[in-house]
Amino acid sequence: MKILLPVDGSLYSTRAARYLAKHWPADASVTLLNVDAPLRESIAGHLDADSVARFHLDNGTATLRPARRLLVKAGHLFDERLLIGDPATEILRLAKRGRYDLVVMGSHGRGVLKSLFLGSVVVKVLAGSNVPVLVVR
Repeated sequence: MKILLPVDGSLYSTRAARYLAKHWPADASVTLLNVDAPLRESIAGHLDADSVARFHLDNGTATLRPARRLLVKAGHLFDERLLIGDPATEILRLAKRGRYDLVVMGSHGRGVLKSLFLGSVVVKVLAGSNVPVLVVR
């Protein structure tokens, strides 16, 4: 079973990582993912490509840290991916291309109506995914 665990460094994504660590299927292959939003052109235009790449690498690595600690502490092996783009779009794309069996995500629990107006990544992934999505609150 291939599981995709997108995290954003929040308490909610850490809860999803904790849930997965506790309920890890024996045959699971897990990919820990962070999708960093691109820098605004007004900022990126003043930086060289190496500085932008270093920024995204540092930001993504720091964001993965809480979930990584939980999974390592539980003794699980996993892969890591850092992507740049719109989080929902990139999660959906990787879930499909990577042929994942399950996406596990944390939710802020704002409620459906509020999430629709705020553009929740979880709502977008649920709406666009052909892969089952487990939402942990």
